[in-house]
Amino acid sequence: MIQPIFLTPVFQERIWGGTRLRDTYNYDIPSSNTGECWAISAHPNGQSTVTNGEYKGITLSELWANHHEFFGNDKRDRFPLLTKVLDANDDLSVQVHPDDRYANEYENGELGKTECWYIIDCDDDAEIIFGHNARSKAEFVSMIENNKWNDLLQRVKIKPGDFFYVPSGSIHALCKGILVLETQQSSDTTYRVYDYDRRDQDGNLRELHLEKAIEVTTTPHTISKVEPKISKMGTSTITAYIEEQYFTVYKWDVHSCLEMKQDKSFMLVSVIEGDGKLTVNGGSYLINKGHHFILPNRMGDFVLEGNIQLIVSHL
Repeated sequence: MIQPIFLTPVFQERIWGGTRLRDTYNYDIPSSNTGECWAISAHPNGQSTVTNGEYKGITLSELWANHHEFFGNDKRDRFPLLTKVLDANDDLSVQVHPDDRYANEYENGELGKTECWYIIDCDDDAEIIFGHNARSKAEFVSMIENNKWNDLLQRVKIKPGDFFYVPSGSIHALCKGILVLETQQSSDTTYRVYDYDRRDQDGNLRELHLEKAIEVTTTPHTISKVEPKISKMGTSTITAYIEEQYFTVYKWDVHSCLEMKQDKSFMLVSVIEGDGKLTVNGGSYLINKGHHFILPNRMGDFVLEGNIQLIVSHL
């Protein structure tokens, strides 16, 4: 019987992290500066572990390497996606990510990093940095060299439920007071452009990566508009946010009951709100806010019951 694959997250401490991952999802976080929950991850820098069934206790990367049948017999050399929940208790550094070609050449074969954000919650006055105002690479460099950050960086007001697609090459940063679910390529390569002259715990200015950042930044900034497509399925709602080269991302708002078919190579599922039940192949699984799991290939029809919100992604 093919079962859903539930996973234990890995937590990462960050200078800008806080306690919201514990306060919202009751996670056992390592400290009051916990910034990231790597919820569904096979990346070497933080690996999720299977918590149920025959493969309990092994890492997601081991499952990927040895059981291609669960993932539509995908033959690529690594699990391609990474799901995170981020607690921006303070401003993140202004940063940019490389594409696949650049990362492969200059970051030891790493994948590039295109990502997207679903804003789970945020302060009333919260905003993000998304894009820049430079019209050419030369102007981009000049504004950095002259510390014209207010003129260079584009700021966007946000609210819970907003969704942003952040392709590689985009200047971006989460700012203070935001809880976000991030779907991304399985990469941990980030180039810092500006960090507010912030110092680490040893009193040193945090490292910037300006040369690489200038090379990979898209100039002028290209706005990647998201036009959600909303459909009703009985009493529930499906919102399709993005369908791009690296991932497709939805939100499922389940009210009472939602019957679905797993017809993708695999699906990543994160419960961001509520409690309910997943029934598939004769088995029932309680799912709660903060749970993350994979629906493997050929799992077939399944039923979700309860009042729950889920972020779902697939290739």
